[in-house]
Amino acid sequence: MAPQAHQAAQREITAWRPRVPGVVEVFHAHYTEYAYPMHVHEAWTLLIVDDGAVRYDLDRHEHGTPHDTVSLLPPYVPHNGSPVTEHGFRKRVLYLDLSRLDESLIGPAVDGPDLVDPVLRRRVGQLHTVLAHPGDELEAESRLTLIAERLRGHLRPRLVEETRADRPLAHRLRELLDERLVQGIALDEAAALVHAHPAHLVRAFSGAYGIAPHQYLMSRRVDRARRLLLEGGKPAEVATATGFYDQSHLTRHFRRLVGVSPGRYRSSSR
Repeated sequence: MAPQAHQAAQREITAWRPRVPGVVEVFHAHYTEYAYPMHVHEAWTLLIVDDGAVRYDLDRHEHGTPHDTVSLLPPYVPHNGSPVTEHGFRKRVLYLDLSRLDESLIGPAVDGPDLVDPVLRRRVGQLHTVLAHPGDELEAESRLTLIAERLRGHLRPRLVEETRADRPLAHRLRELLDERLVQGIALDEAAALVHAHPAHLVRAFSGAYGIAPHQYLMSRRVDRARRLLLEGGKPAEVATATGFYDQSHLTRHFRRLVGVSPGRYRSSSR
C-alpha cells in the first residue's frame, strides 16, 4: 500500500503499512505543539528523531530522545510524549509485532529504552528509506532482521554470538535467488528452506560473496533487463518480465547500477 500524507495545523504525518512481515506500520511525523497522552501499543515502537527531541515517560520514569539515539518502547507499557522545545520534533517510527522481538525482551526494554548506537541509528534510517519503495521487500526484510538482532544484542547481550560465514549455506541461498529471480522470495521462506536463522543467512551470504542477498537479486534482475532492452523490449514490459514492482522500480535500480535510465540504454542500442 502506498504511503498517504495528511496535514493539520502544526502537524504533518505520513503513515502506511508495507508488505514486510513483522512491520505493523511505518509512521513519519512532524509536530510542533502536540503532546501524546499516556497510551499503550500492542506492538514494539522503534523510534528515531531527525530534528528536535521528544521527552516521554515510560513506567513512571522520564526519558528523552537526542538526535543520535534509537528508542525502543515495549508493547503494553504505558508511555506519553511531548516536544522538548517550541520548535517541536520530526520523527520516524516503525511499529514491529512480536514476531520480530518477543515478550521476553519487554523487561530489559523498560529498563533501558534509549540506545546510543550510531550503527543501529544509521541502519534504522536506511530501512525507512527502503520501506518507502514498493518492490524492495527482500532488502527491507534483510535490513530489519539485522536491526532486530542488534536490538536483541543490546537487551540481552549474553545471548548473541558471532557466527562465521557458512559458504555452503550461502551457496544454497544463491541457488534459491537464481531460481526465484522473477517472482522473488521472502527472507523467512528462504531461511526455512535452508534451515537457518534469517540473520545468520544474511551474514553468511554477505560474507561469502561480498554482497547482500537483496543486492545480488537486484543486480541479476538488472542484468537480465539489459539483455531484454537490447532485444527491443519496452521498459514497462521489461520491468514486469524481470520481477520489478513497476517501471519506476526498474529505473531506480537500473540507473544506480548502469548509470543511465532503461529508456536511454535501450535507445543507445545499435
